[in-house]
Amino acid sequence: MSTTTTPHRTRRRGELGRTGALASHGILIVASLIALFPIAWLVFLSLGPDSDDYLHPAGIWKKMTLGNYSFVLQHTEFFDWLKSSLIVSLGTTVIGVTIAASTGYAVSRMRFPGYRKFMWVLLVTQMFPIAVLIVPMYQILADLQLIDSYLGLILVYCSTAVPYCAWLLKGYFDTIPFEIDEAGRVDGLNPFGTFARLILPLAKPGLAVAAFYSFLTAFGEVAFASTFMLSDTKYTFAVGLQTFVSEHDAQRNLMAATAVLIAIPVAAFFYLVQKNLVTGLTAGGTKG
Repeated sequence: MSTTTTPHRTRRRGELGRTGALASHGILIVASLIALFPIAWLVFLSLGPDSDDYLHPAGIWKKMTLGNYSFVLQHTEFFDWLKSSLIVSLGTTVIGVTIAASTGYAVSRMRFPGYRKFMWVLLVTQMFPIAVLIVPMYQILADLQLIDSYLGLILVYCSTAVPYCAWLLKGYFDTIPFEIDEAGRVDGLNPFGTFARLILPLAKPGLAVAAFYSFLTAFGEVAFASTFMLSDTKYTFAVGLQTFVSEHDAQRNLMAATAVLIAIPVAAFFYLVQKNLVTGLTAGGTKG
């Protein structure tokens, strides 16, 4: 009489056991709940009809309403803020990524005198705080008659976004083989043709990260926008939120509802670039 034995499954190297898998999943669940709690709490507070409901959140359950959203959409400058935020954010993204991509590619592929020092100069520009930069920038924009203009604010944001994105994209371009550039030259392409037709399509993940960073930089910034934009109709969302707070009152229920609505454009932009976002975040750091 023969007996059969059940073969034991051999665990692969680096594979977690059942206890380890349960522990890792538990940690991920807890981390996800911690990350989602502020968003859920903001949405919950936005459903309270009174400005002081945040002091007694338990009472919101009995009087939930969408009235805050209706008021924000109908009786504030919400759509003007939306227009201004999109113009400034998308303008910063397009101009900033274009300049950063061409800069990163030039430093990655071309060995001109001082190219290393040039990248360090870009890094140094990130060391100055806003409080130091805001006065000379205001003077420059005033001399160029760009105060209270979208273009002026876009250029200011590009001065912040371009140095970081140039470093990011330079690292990503370094991971693309030089043979592709040589193949482009063999096919008769000039450097601009090689960059536009061969390199940029391969650099989509890096460009997605740079675009997302540039968009968020412009979308959520407050100090420059509140200083350089003087017209109420040209306020961005970040500045528009401040109108709900005065010296004697704070309409936190309306602020919460507006904040929820503000998150929609950011979520939509993130959805457009998320396919390439993770790849772009990791690939740029694989080569110096």
